[in-house]
Amino acid sequence: MHTPLATPTPATSADPAAFEAARNGAFVAALPGTAVLEVSGADALPFLQGQLSNDVEGLRPGAAQWTTYNSPKGRMLATALLWRTATGFRMALAADVAEPVRKRLSMFVLRSKAALATADLAAIGVGGPLARDAVAAALGIPVAPKSVTAFDGGEAIGLPDGRVLVVVATDRAHSIAERLAAHATRAGEDAWRWLAIRAGIADVRLATQEKHIAQTANWEVVGGVSFTKGCYPGQEIVARVQHLGILKERAHAFHVDAPPPEPNTRIFLAGTDQTAGLVVDAVAVPGGGSDLIAVVHLVALDGDLRLGMNDGPALAPLPLPYALPASAPKRIKL
Repeated sequence: MHTPLATPTPATSADPAAFEAARNGAFVAALPGTAVLEVSGADALPFLQGQLSNDVEGLRPGAAQWTTYNSPKGRMLATALLWRTATGFRMALAADVAEPVRKRLSMFVLRSKAALATADLAAIGVGGPLARDAVAAALGIPVAPKSVTAFDGGEAIGLPDGRVLVVVATDRAHSIAERLAAHATRAGEDAWRWLAIRAGIADVRLATQEKHIAQTANWEVVGGVSFTKGCYPGQEIVARVQHLGILKERAHAFHVDAPPPEPNTRIFLAGTDQTAGLVVDAVAVPGGGSDLIAVVHLVALDGDLRLGMNDGPALAPLPLPYALPASAPKRIKL
């Protein structure tokens, strides 16, 4: 008798064993919140090159990269992991934005020989410092960051932050998950999202569409934006912000002694009615409280930040695993 993978834990609780594995071992979790889009056809490459923020032309077969899909105003409609296959491209993104993004991209195919479809694939996440060891032991394949390794029944993609995304045919998801669970602790999807928060990855979901541009969510820092490729939706805004060097807010991680707030919960400076930022994602952690990632005004970072109201729970900053560039106007002429 097989024991199924753990379902996502309630928003107000956290599984200590899963989070211990996320810190010091390896866990495996079903990811119902992740979907995969497939883009195929002779013009798939030039089509995506003209739609996404990263350099698709430079993506070799078997490689993966972060990217964003933006509105004409430069606001992110989706964040995605993009990889190249033998026949086209695949994009892993939040499940609740997958169909809206597919429909929107399809509007711009026009005469291009490109087709977009939602793949009949299940997503499984393997996280923790021993994630790649667990995948190697379970599936017999090596996985490296930003690379794709095919195996009998699916693909394993190494995320730039060390997690491993395994995508498999839906009818094989259970058997593959069981093989992985023999070498990793079973966990809920919250452990996967927690690692993203601690890695400084501000994932866009339906609730946070069109709230932030790529730089305010640090997506150019984690490698999701190319500033040397050609045009794409929102490129003028993204480029202007980059080249002028004027940035008033950035994504930062925090801990709060409170249940996980909903996306877009406002952050205030204590004792004022001034909104200092917006929550992007949050998960409950063992021992109480929540870790979250939020886009916050830079001038407010040294202040007493509060969640939800100006006398709400205090936010304690958490370190990011990367350095943020200084924000200062640049003396250039556009």
